[in-house]
Amino acid sequence: MERRHLEHVTSLEERIAERIDEIRAKAEALPPGSKERERMERRARQAETGTHINEWLTSPGLRPPE
Repeated sequence: MERRHLEHVTSLEERIAERIDEIRAKAEALPPGSKERERMERRARQAETGTHINEWLTSPGLRPPE
């Protein structure tokens, strides 16, 4: 079985940022304090944390151990 190769038009950071915006918009449409809204807000925070980790890992200041 051969894997499909996708060429992304936007960067990973841009795609994650768009997804965070979508999740937050859906969460805001739900009633405050609902389990589903809290779950969606947690997912958005986790995705945001992932972007920060990715920025840190790809930063030019990060060097491998010597």
